[in-house]
Amino acid sequence: MTVAVETGQWQLDATASTVGIRHKTMWGLVTVKGTFGAVSGTGEVRPDGSAAGTLTFDAASLDTGHAKRDTHLRSEHFFDAGHHPEITFAARSAELRDGDRVHVIGQLTVRGISRPLSLDARVTDRDAGGLTLDTEFTVDREQFGMGWNQLGMIRGRATVAATLRFIRAAA
Repeated sequence: MTVAVETGQWQLDATASTVGIRHKTMWGLVTVKGTFGAVSGTGEVRPDGSAAGTLTFDAASLDTGHAKRDTHLRSEHFFDAGHHPEITFAARSAELRDGDRVHVIGQLTVRGISRPLSLDARVTDRDAGGLTLDTEFTVDREQFGMGWNQLGMIRGRATVAATLRFIRAAA
C-alpha cells in the first residue's frame, strides 16, 4: 500500500514526537539512554510528492535521568550547548519508496559542524490529523567534535531513534 500525503506546509507536533539517543559506555557494559525534551520542526510536501524540512533539538534539553551526567553532556566535552544550543537536521529531499518507506537525504549539524546524513524512515500512522514517521540511525560522534573518551569508556556510534508526528500547518 502506498501512502499518499497532501502537499503543503506541515509542522512537527512536539507533544506527540520523541527524539532519543542511546550509546554504550563503560566499555560496552552500560547503555546510556536520553531524550531531547525540546524539539521542533517544519516541512513542505511538494507537488511532485517529495518533501523537505528542518528539525531542531535543544541540545540542553537532553535528559538521561542523571543530573550530573546531563550537565557533562551539555559541556564542551560533548554538545557544548552554551556555544551551540541547537542541533539541526535539514532534510533536503524525502521521497516515499516501497509503500511506507521514506528515504531522506539531508545534513546534520551538531556543535556547529555539519555532515551529510542519509536515513530511512517508515510511515507508521497516517490519518486526517497528520502522519507519523519512525526512524533509527547511527552517528559517529567524533565527526562532530565529541571525541571525549576518558579511559576508553565510550566506544562506537551513538544511535538516534525518533518518532516524529507531523500535522498540517495552520494557513
